[in-house]
Amino acid sequence: MLDLAPARLDDPAVLELVAEVQDYYVELYGGPDEDPIMVDEFLPPRGGFLLGTHHGEPVAMGGWSFLDGRTVKIRRMYVRPAVRRLGYAAQLLDRLEAEARLAGAEHVVLETGQPQEDAIRFYRARGYGDVPPFGYYADQPLSVSLGKAL
Repeated sequence: MLDLAPARLDDPAVLELVAEVQDYYVELYGGPDEDPIMVDEFLPPRGGFLLGTHHGEPVAMGGWSFLDGRTVKIRRMYVRPAVRRLGYAAQLLDRLEAEARLAGAEHVVLETGQPQEDAIRFYRARGYGDVPPFGYYADQPLSVSLGKAL
């Protein structure tokens, strides 16, 4: 069972997961994710961030923040490889979407990359479809922009 709790992006347990996912990006893309990210963008009422733990160990994270008055962006969604395929990503995404909906969001978008085929399949299975490129990586050929109505 995944326990989800609100967290800050600068929480030490979150920073541990951020470092891990950045290492993964270096392996996959040759460099870290350079999209600027600030702690305050995930603070209510403008956003939220969740830390997922399993038996007290941090294993998942993700956040959302408003891009405009009706659309939120999912960011830093990550589940450790050792606990993938246990439904944790779905549980985390459902909670992020529910929180965003309660905050007034009508649409959700996210960016991922073509090499992250499992992530793309996961999001498409959860109802996400292609949306026009946006954000920091909009002009990058490997960027995949997805979204859906809430």
